[in-house]
Amino acid sequence: MSKTQYKILGEDFYINNRLTYSEIPESDSKVHGLLFNGRWIQGIFNDINPDNMNKYDRFGKKFDCDQNTDDLIRNLPQWYEKGIRAITVGLQGGGPIFTYSDWTVIDTGCFSKDGKDMSDQHKKNLLKIIKACDELGILVIVSILYQAQEHLFRDGVAIVQGVRTACEFLANTCYDNIIIEVANEHNVGNFSKHPMIGTSEGIANLINLAREWSNGRFAVGSSPGGGDFDKIIGDNSDVILIHGNTLRRQEYYDFICKIKSVCPNKPIVCNEDSQMFSQLAVSYATHTSWGYYNNFTKQEPPTDWSITKGEDYFFSKRLEMLILAKPEIENEFYLQGFEENCDIDGRYYVKLASLYPEKINYVEFYEDEHLIYTAFDEPFMLYSLTTWIQNPYIPTNGAEVFKAIVFLHDGRKLEITTEIER
Repeated sequence: MSKTQYKILGEDFYINNRLTYSEIPESDSKVHGLLFNGRWIQGIFNDINPDNMNKYDRFGKKFDCDQNTDDLIRNLPQWYEKGIRAITVGLQGGGPIFTYSDWTVIDTGCFSKDGKDMSDQHKKNLLKIIKACDELGILVIVSILYQAQEHLFRDGVAIVQGVRTACEFLANTCYDNIIIEVANEHNVGNFSKHPMIGTSEGIANLINLAREWSNGRFAVGSSPGGGDFDKIIGDNSDVILIHGNTLRRQEYYDFICKIKSVCPNKPIVCNEDSQMFSQLAVSYATHTSWGYYNNFTKQEPPTDWSITKGEDYFFSKRLEMLILAKPEIENEFYLQGFEENCDIDGRYYVKLASLYPEKINYVEFYEDEHLIYTAFDEPFMLYSLTTWIQNPYIPTNGAEVFKAIVFLHDGRKLEITTEIER
């Protein structure tokens, strides 16, 4: 029997008949009922495309899909301790953004061409994660479809069959700690080829079918692209799953308010945004749930599932402080991207991470003594493209020192330097 069961009443989540976080002594009552989560989309990742063999042997590791799952499970307790109460795991994974320009070259091997079968390996590793989360008190948002894997199905009928296959498999488990996300960003990319997924009416119908195929055991929803929402999808969802990619805090707040105005009294769970964890303030103000998405440490296989230095650590600390209503402490800073074995084929993804990034005015980045970029918005990335994507830094031949000068809103500034090692 499942140790972790949940229910939804209005906007709130209950785990084992208690509002979430109410079990924590001295927790802030304003966060009770929320579901802070992490996007661990690659939890059962595999790539069976022979052309990609050894592609993921990097970061000082050799990739093994079973080890990847085991490493996630091993690190779950520390994330639970910091306040994570749900994780999103994808049956078809997610896009290693800094590895490929075309994610369709990946073949996760999860479903058969006709959608009627799931691989034994994916089922085994998914169950291992669900069981581990069940033991801890964590919910698993199982994301079934991913647009970059659309072509691996024979046709649209096979895709729908894949959803049925996954739902029936989940319904036949003994676990109750599952939320179903029919598709990750159903209106993005290759899903446009299939009206059953790529249109609001189609995905709303598929949400209802997924609920039926899983015997009504689990809450069901489906996320659109970042900043998108459609009332018909919200009306047919048990939980409104959204993505906040590209939205700054004011934009994200306005987005949440718009959803609440047309779909009131339903839980809103953002299960993909960015590393921009100051969004927690919006989550707190609107009583909605927010999901941390680090597309480097948590989406580039072999993934590091630990609370790594920099952004992971600062997010986990801020989440813990929010839940416990702790007062501010002294700010911390970390120049991220030059750790050992962190480059991808000589490309570095550099950021200035901070415990309180909202206290930073701007950051100047220098190679030796040459100013190469100024970042004005969180997350303070070198060569920023959006809130969650950046271009790489490739050191100039002979460059020795990299420096970030941090200009704070209170008028202070500080320098952080590191040696450029190749």
